[in-house]
Amino acid sequence: MRPGARLGVDVGSVRIGVATSDPDASVATPLRTVRRDPAGVADTAEVAHEAGERGVLEIVVGLPLSMDGVERAAAQTARSWAVALAKQVPGVVVRLVDERLSTVDAQRALHAAGRTARTSREIIDQQAAVLILQAALDSERVSGHAPGEIVGGRKPRTRQSRRRPSEGRPG
Repeated sequence: MRPGARLGVDVGSVRIGVATSDPDASVATPLRTVRRDPAGVADTAEVAHEAGERGVLEIVVGLPLSMDGVERAAAQTARSWAVALAKQVPGVVVRLVDERLSTVDAQRALHAAGRTARTSREIIDQQAAVLILQAALDSERVSGHAPGEIVGGRKPRTRQSRRRPSEGRPG
């Protein structure tokens, strides 16, 4: 496990939940909620500021894929937001990780704790960020590899079988 604090981010259409980890990358905790900026500048600047203040190793941004694994509008929005953030935090790795159902899980956990959705909107966003970050930390701890894809890097490729030149061709 690579030591160093991380930020976890849940990008919503109205709010952005932000979580942080301890320097040992063991536990994610809620940090704050940032209002989305329609121009896409102030919100990324606020998260970049948090990253700088905390000297984080990386920022993990949730990628809300559909249940069949396809990137639809929400995932494309999160990807674009992560690209804009990466430009504001040179030297800090920004990763996209699959976060299917993190907001639903956060709502369930808060409901189980006696909180209603109406009174918990901002907390739900923070809790979703906690779930995204904790899943990334746990995944790295178990696998030994950083999860997700690096923003600005190449997307992970699927393996395709290769034919040898002599296969399937007349000789």
